[in-house]
Amino acid sequence: MNPYLLLVSAIIAEVIGTTALRLSEGFSKPLPSLGVLLGYGIAFYLVSLTMEELPIGVVYGTWAALGIVGIAGIGIVFFDESIDLAGVLGILFIVVGVYCINVVSDVSVH
Repeated sequence: MNPYLLLVSAIIAEVIGTTALRLSEGFSKPLPSLGVLLGYGIAFYLVSLTMEELPIGVVYGTWAALGIVGIAGIGIVFFDESIDLAGVLGILFIVVGVYCINVVSDVSVH
């Protein structure tokens, strides 16, 4: 399977797990708590498969960075969290960094 498809799936699973973590209210709600375990479990499994084909730095860096971007977006859209100009610029820098590592750099597999 395409390692980048696995990586995108891992990122989605992590964002779902983190969103469920917010909804679990300290693991006091069973269904969101189960979502945390499933989301993170699937994410780690898919990341481990991705690391079989791509360098660890590229995989972990991309997974962590795009997870941050995704969960920040979820927080803004669904949890009414605010963002200022510095936050927007920071997220933009993260996205540019992921692009550079995965597309421009020779570190990644093209």
